[in-house]
Amino acid sequence: MKKRTYCMLVLLLAIFAGLFYYATFPSINIHEISFWISLIVICILLSCIFMINRIKEINYAGSMMSNVKLPLLSKIFMIAAVTGVVAVVAGSIMSMEFFRARSYSSLLKVENRDFNSDIEESSQVTDIALMDTESARIFGNRKIGSLSEVVSQYEVENNYSQISIEKSPMKVSALKYASFFKWWNNRNKGVPGYVKVNPVNSNAEYVELDKGMKYVPSAYLNYNLQRHVQLQYPTKIINGYYFEVDDTGKPYYICPTISPRIGLFGGMDVNGIIMCDPVSGECKYYSTKNIPSWVDNVYSGNLLTRKYNWYGTLSDGYINSVFGQKNCKQTTDDYGYKIIGDDVWIYTGVTSVNGDQSNIGFVMMNQRTSEARYYKVSGAEEHSAMSAAQGEVQEKGYTASFPSLINVAGVPTYIMVLKDEGGLVKMYAMVNVSQYNIVATAASQTKVFTEYKKLLTEKGAVSQPDKIEEKVSFEVSDIEFIDTEDGTVVYVKDSEHNVYKQAFKDNESLIKINKGDYIEVTYQPSEDGINYMTEYKFAIRYYD
Repeated sequence: MKKRTYCMLVLLLAIFAGLFYYATFPSINIHEISFWISLIVICILLSCIFMINRIKEINYAGSMMSNVKLPLLSKIFMIAAVTGVVAVVAGSIMSMEFFRARSYSSLLKVENRDFNSDIEESSQVTDIALMDTESARIFGNRKIGSLSEVVSQYEVENNYSQISIEKSPMKVSALKYASFFKWWNNRNKGVPGYVKVNPVNSNAEYVELDKGMKYVPSAYLNYNLQRHVQLQYPTKIINGYYFEVDDTGKPYYICPTISPRIGLFGGMDVNGIIMCDPVSGECKYYSTKNIPSWVDNVYSGNLLTRKYNWYGTLSDGYINSVFGQKNCKQTTDDYGYKIIGDDVWIYTGVTSVNGDQSNIGFVMMNQRTSEARYYKVSGAEEHSAMSAAQGEVQEKGYTASFPSLINVAGVPTYIMVLKDEGGLVKMYAMVNVSQYNIVATAASQTKVFTEYKKLLTEKGAVSQPDKIEEKVSFEVSDIEFIDTEDGTVVYVKDSEHNVYKQAFKDNESLIKINKGDYIEVTYQPSEDGINYMTEYKFAIRYYD
């Protein structure tokens, strides 16, 4: 083989390797198996090129094939390929749970906590994402569908990120280019905005940006977000791309980076994040100790549940996790979100590895810090509670979302939404954890809390109602109808500035009350002076 032809083969291999790297942009890191595979394949190809070159030279000289000796470079690359295979096998063995069970179980520190001390009693849910991502997609798509100038060029990304904005849950997703040609036509101005969906009250909002986002997952070539970030940090192993907005509404993509904590490949855990500004393309790396407090998606829910399962099953060794399974526990197959402070925590039930239909407790884990809290609360697991809620309205054919755990009058309780076939929230449901035959459903949060508390009293789950009802008669000095997250609420004020409220959907006859009317009200006193009115009637005023 001529030297020129040989050089051409090597050059073609280099070009192919370069194109492959640009197209797939793998991490150049010894802790990534795909890196080793690519390296091994390249070494084998180079070895073959040198070997074929020697065989051609011998054939051209008319020598016998038995006299063929592998050239030095061919041997070197073949030894390198074999060394790579040995490294992958040895690294995989060193990372196996069988040998390193205790190391895996120690990756997550779990603190045992008291349910009633940590979880405050609830009378209304404002810190839990009751709506699931599937429903958020429906509301987001409908919002964009009403904007003709946007919907013709863009769609909403399917991946919604759960974040906290001003200590309230919010799901956010960026727009994406509808096709390659629409990217090409709009690449200079970028993606114009994003969608926010409130998972508590189902409100969707489109936020238009002053400057478009050019570096997004739906873009192509150097503007593709994943390629752009990976090429700037070629040695980082990136574990996902999460769209978030800071407290001012400025968009970012949060890209957690991971590294093994056990052996060469095992116990992958977060070691930092890359924060990318999708407008300018500027990227910055933060270690786990320096991540800004507004960032929420550092540890994914899947990673946190995997770490808890390592902790729950491997704490007493690998053999016990397979055979004896003493004290082995694992999370259920889904999780929800709760806001505590300004952080997003995932919630999931904990059950035994035997796969029964009950929980022995539940765990909450912080998505920014990976802090884990375990609460020993036994009762029905989430899917049993969902079935119980659906059974209450089986004639309507509603489906339940994954529930969250709240504290109602000191009683652990599941709360969830019930959706119709179109994914719209139609009702709320509450199910007692320990006695999941105690189920309340209603069209509003206010009503479902009231009905559930009545059931708790009737079933003996609590000794007495948490509020004592009282009666009072007064002249109405003012009445207002206020739109809230849970619907319209009617506020009635007396001459001494006491306030009595009730949801309009619970009693539409409130529309009859006017300023100056004299009414008798039955209410539940409240410390803040805004009392919950359970019923009213017009009364006759007797003058002295």
